[in-house]
Amino acid sequence: MRKRRFLCVLLVSSLLLGCIPASVQAEPGVSAKAAILIEANSGKILYQKNAQQKLPMASTTKIMTSLIALESGNLDEWFTVDENAIKVEGSSMGLQAGDQVTMRTLAYGMLLQSGNDAANAVAVKLAGSAEAFAEKMNERAQQIGMANSHFVTPSGLDNEEHYSTAEDMAKLARTALQNDGFREICSTYQTKLEYGNPPYTRWMTNHNRLLKEYEGTIGVKTGFTKKSGRCLVSAAERDGVRLIAVTLNAPSDWSDHKAMFDYGFSVVQPVKLDCDFSAISIDVVGGTQEKLGVVPLEQPQAGVLSEDVGSIEKRIHLNSFYYAPIKAGDVVGKAEYWLGDECLATVTLLANGDSERYITEIKLGFGDRCKLFFKGIGDQIAGWLSHPFG
Repeated sequence: MRKRRFLCVLLVSSLLLGCIPASVQAEPGVSAKAAILIEANSGKILYQKNAQQKLPMASTTKIMTSLIALESGNLDEWFTVDENAIKVEGSSMGLQAGDQVTMRTLAYGMLLQSGNDAANAVAVKLAGSAEAFAEKMNERAQQIGMANSHFVTPSGLDNEEHYSTAEDMAKLARTALQNDGFREICSTYQTKLEYGNPPYTRWMTNHNRLLKEYEGTIGVKTGFTKKSGRCLVSAAERDGVRLIAVTLNAPSDWSDHKAMFDYGFSVVQPVKLDCDFSAISIDVVGGTQEKLGVVPLEQPQAGVLSEDVGSIEKRIHLNSFYYAPIKAGDVVGKAEYWLGDECLATVTLLANGDSERYITEIKLGFGDRCKLFFKGIGDQIAGWLSHPFG
């Protein structure tokens, strides 16, 4: 029998269980030619300046190259870099002909040292050439929704057809930060890595000053060429609120990002979402308990603007019924918290009790036992007649 699903939508009018008030600051003035600030969970734009203008984005390109590398699998498998791929101008992680590396190490080389050699090595390894890899980059950009971007190089070196927008780069960073490996690497300030011929240990330091200068920074990537100017994609998180900032062609990029983050954290509140499920229960078929309550796996939280708090909806997803046995802690569904068309948070729902399988002992009379006995003999004879010799 197919299990039917039902959707319970509850309008949450009071979710301020742990809201932290903030003093709202004025919108920042930034030096950047183009800039944007978004709340990472919902993607809501908090501030923008020429955010849809197409501009070169320099080495922030490596966010895309690193993401594709980290999504490729076999991240710790050793291979030899292509000798021609690593012959490239600009910043480098120091790769030489014959060096043994892993895809994970190249991701560190791109996100910390901004290695153009690392980006080219990834491109050739995964696609055979930089040109073929650019096709992969543009395909991934379409999936992310980067409608005003076009990639030509894996490293971000200048090219007339290589461009993006502040808004698109924020979308890219939002997607990349959902990758655990990417988030871990881009938030690392300094680490030891092994590569070479043969591999040996060396230190690598992140170019992103915000990791040391702004509390809560978790990445993401710097960039610079003479044509593009200073480019920076960054993210910071405080009290469960995550913000993403992008500046393109910004003479004072570090100051721009600090100002945007200060503004963002003043207008976005960390809100503990309603997790009272005492009125919700599940129906259990064939169990010692016909109904069980549900509890959340964790306390859900989101960052929202003050005026949006009362518009959050809690949507509960459960099956219409469940078959026993059910144990306390079994996953039975989920709750989603929506603000308009954006899902702010999802929490897993667990059963808060046990319902063992209910078994009724069936007692057969003498006649029924005889029928079963002779039926068994008949089945054996029938089987023998159909295969008398084996």
